[in-house]
Amino acid sequence: MSKNSDINNIATQLLNAQNNIKNIAQKYNRSASAVTLMAVSKTKPVEDVIAAYNAGQRIFGENYAQELFDKHQELSHLADIQWHYIGPIQSNKTKIICQSASWIDSVDRLKIANRIDTHAKELNKNINLLLQVNISNSPQKSGISLEQVNELAESINLLEHVTLRGLMAIPDNYTADENGNRPQLNHEFNQMLACYSDLQQQYPSVDTLSLGMSGDLDVAIECGSTMVRLGTAIFGKRN
Repeated sequence: MSKNSDINNIATQLLNAQNNIKNIAQKYNRSASAVTLMAVSKTKPVEDVIAAYNAGQRIFGENYAQELFDKHQELSHLADIQWHYIGPIQSNKTKIICQSASWIDSVDRLKIANRIDTHAKELNKNINLLLQVNISNSPQKSGISLEQVNELAESINLLEHVTLRGLMAIPDNYTADENGNRPQLNHEFNQMLACYSDLQQQYPSVDTLSLGMSGDLDVAIECGSTMVRLGTAIFGKRN
């Protein structure tokens, strides 16, 4: 397949993803505009990001600090791209993450939040934060427990150069099966929604509940997700 075919395919798949989100939202009596699409571009070349950008996509998620930094540098002329960092955060990578991202969606320690706040001050910018919740209590997943959310949110709210925007979670088994784990996903996502709603009551800046990938998109939107993360559905399988 030629590179032009790849680029056209990204535009088509992006439109299909947008239509899918719209249809699912309508099914659950939600406005399509209430669900924002993040294109997860990790491991994909800059050309693919540009193809999605040219097709109208503006919000992109990256899992690796150096890859995010490199793409941000190369595409710095596209001022309206909104970069989200969605991967595990190492202390020695916080600076380049802060230089590149306007959102950091995987915060699970006050130490990391403090480092982000310090770097944001040095960079004269404000960075939006989501708290990552380990909703399945999985030892393989990053994130805090639901019981730890309020304490971390309270501490982050005192920082001057970051803004608490909400919550993010990746369930342990994120493929919904009507005859299998969908009830468990419903339970976990509804717990996230309740926690998110509680945060909204306390902090006016909270407006984002990031749940849902290709395998659990339907249940995530049903349970109130305001941001979904799609990668292979837009860019195709990773090499």
